[in-house]
Amino acid sequence: MSTTLKITYLPSAHRDRLLDLAENVRFPPAQRLFEEHTVADRFWILKTGAVTLDAELPHRRRAEIQTLGPGEPVGLSWLFPPYEWELGAETLSPVRAYELDAPRVRGLCRSDPEFGFAISQWVGMVLARRLHATRARLLDLYESAVRA
Repeated sequence: MSTTLKITYLPSAHRDRLLDLAENVRFPPAQRLFEEHTVADRFWILKTGAVTLDAELPHRRRAEIQTLGPGEPVGLSWLFPPYEWELGAETLSPVRAYELDAPRVRGLCRSDPEFGFAISQWVGMVLARRLHATRARLLDLYESAVRA
């Protein structure tokens, strides 16, 4: 599957190999992709559109944590046991994406250590950025709640 899509932090040879495993999918706006604490058996790389990551907060509505756009992976919990989503995700607009089967990608990571290392580094870098964004967003929400 040839593409000009740039997936940040993933070397092109490994990106192409990963995308060779992908299926093209589409989602309408307001489609829930996954809920917290459910099985993370797939993930997506956005081609077009936007997806919001959210967290359930006690006695409140879902809190939007971050909005993702083209080239970004949606769902990172598929790589680490217990393979359960830590956040929820919902489309904000029509989305076109590459969908990947998580067990299949994990199997390739195990059978090809160089590929597995590249995928782990990619996911780790994305996780670090998202952790920072999540922390900042939750501090904003806490500050707003304290002021109210």
